[in-house]
Amino acid sequence: MASFSNQQIPEWVYLKMKEYCAYQERSMLDVKTKLKTFHLHEGMDEQIIIELKKEKFLDEARFAKVFASGKIRINKWGKIKIYAALQQKKVPEFFILQGLNEIDKEEYLGILKNVIESKNKLLKDKDLAKRKQKLAKFAAGKGFESDMVWKVINKFEFKA
Repeated sequence: MASFSNQQIPEWVYLKMKEYCAYQERSMLDVKTKLKTFHLHEGMDEQIIIELKKEKFLDEARFAKVFASGKIRINKWGKIKIYAALQQKKVPEFFILQGLNEIDKEEYLGILKNVIESKNKLLKDKDLAKRKQKLAKFAAGKGFESDMVWKVINKFEFKA
């Protein structure tokens, strides 16, 4: 049980926040936004955040790693889009870079190849240059790095 200084924080709020953080990894911004819904007295939310960190319910380094890994595997996002999403969640730069560095390079390249291959099957263009341009634009829109996208496209075997 957490012990809070100064004003008494309702235990049910703290328990609710522990549950919220235990359900899935949360960013600091997610937790602060959720805490605002309880309309606590000034400073109480910071006390709760300190306790959540102390008890390892809130960890932004862990959040960045899990977020990056999930967005790649589930949403098929590239590093650029993941970086931007983590910045929007106000995750510190150090943790963002740490999370992105945890990504397996071979798996990442494999996902990019699958994204390009899947999109290629949907394209109707016969003109190879237009087809490549559309594939590159699509992969860039998913957040993959331009140089990597073009390397994959240029090695890709297009069937007539």
